[in-house]
Parts: sequence; C-alpha cells; structure tokens
Amino acid sequence: MSYPLWNTINHLKEFKWVDLTHTFDSESPHFSSFENAETKTLYKVKDDGFFAQSWQFPTQYGTHIDAPIHFVEHKRYLHELGLKETVLPLIVLNFSEEVKKDSDFRLTKTHILDWEAKHGPIESNTFVAFRSDWSKRWPNKTEFENKDKDGQEHLPGWSLDALQYLFEERHIKAIGHETFDTDASIDIRKNGDIVGERYVLGLDTFQIELLTGLDQLPTRGSVILTISPKPKNAPGFPVRAFAISPNT
Repeated sequence: MSYPLWNTINHLKEFKWVDLTHTFDSESPHFSSFENAETKTLYKVKDDGFFAQSWQFPTQYGTHIDAPIHFVEHKRYLHELGLKETVLPLIVLNFSEEVKKDSDFRLTKTHILDWEAKHGPIESNTFVAFRSDWSKRWPNKTEFENKDKDGQEHLPGWSLDALQYLFEERHIKAIGHETFDTDASIDIRKNGDIVGERYVLGLDTFQIELLTGLDQLPTRGSVILTISPKPKNAPGFPVRAFAISPNT
C-alpha cells in the first residue's frame, strides 16, 4: 500500500535541509536587558539512572519566535498561532556586503526596490529574511553586540518604510533576521523605541530573530519551518527553525 504523505516526506529528504538555529547556552549573546540563561543538572545517569536538567531563560532567547503580544497588547499569544502560519515559502534578501561595509546599515524600501529590479517582485504570502551574515559573529558576545567606546550597539536592521512596503504592498506573511532586534541600533536610539518591531507585531503576525544559516540558501525556492513548544500565554519562545532548500 502506498501512503502519499510518506512518499512526500521521502521526497523532501532528497532536498537540502538547512538548520537556521543557533545552539545556545548560558554564555550566548542575548538582548541586553535579559540575564544569562541558567542550567542545572537534576539527575545523572550514573547516579540516578536517568539524565534530566532544569533550564531557565527569557522567552526571547537564542533563535526565537516573537508572537504578536510581545510588543502589542490584545494580540495573539504564541500558542494561538496556527501551525500552517509557521511553514512558509522563503525569500532571502542578501545585503551582507552592505552590512560588512556599514554595521549601521538600514534595509530601506529603496534597497528592496533595487533588489526587485534585479530579482523580480517579492511574492505574497512569503517569509522574507534579511541576510546580513551577522550570525557569523555568534557566539562571541563582544562581536555580536558591537558596542562603541560609549557602550552603544551598532547592529543593522530593517527600516520602517521597508517593512511597510513588504506587508502593505507585497503582502508578505512574516519576516526574520540575524540580529537581536527588527530595527537597526541607530534607529532605536533615534526613535527611543523599536518602531519596526512594534509595527510588524501590530499586524498580528510573527517574526523570527537571531537566525543563522541564511548564507546556505538561495534567493528563492526554499521553505522555512519554525517549531517551538506550546506554552500557554507566552510572548515567544526559542525555536528550531530550519529550511528545506533546492540542492542547487
């Protein structure tokens, strides 16, 4: 007897699977307002017959998903997101060379229009990821935070006009990036708020932060999947994000 879904999964395993998730621990880079994760061994196999640990960390730690409620009241919690929402066609916008030249790089609507002139219009109902290669600084906290002598961070990010263009004119579903925040550090200081992130989550959708592995993916053709636990009334959680990609 043939089972179509079993045949489908066997076929999918012929493609390239790319892990988009950082391994994290108590020393990993994280949002500056959070404390380090803590782990404690509760039982050991040699002493107790089994191995178990206790982990303590903020919901926005490591590669993680931000639910809408994370920044906007009366929006959905993590457990309210639909399963099909978290499996999406993936488009990767590669601006790593620009970021290499300017760590304060802001991905604007103009950049996206120039990108579309070369690669074609961004399709609707997609997940759009900003590839900056910032993830290659992981797990070095000093390099990842990239602070100047005054203690100010300098990280790239999305501009508000780019996000508005993607969601309102291209009708995408969600975004992701390799840094702590949606907004560039210079915009956060200028605005006194994370306006881009607040805008995205205000649309009652989600985003994935601290992605990695985007350099292994093509511009189009991949699918991103983001798997997380299902805590009740949580604003987010670490995820195991991965992509299934064409082999070419």
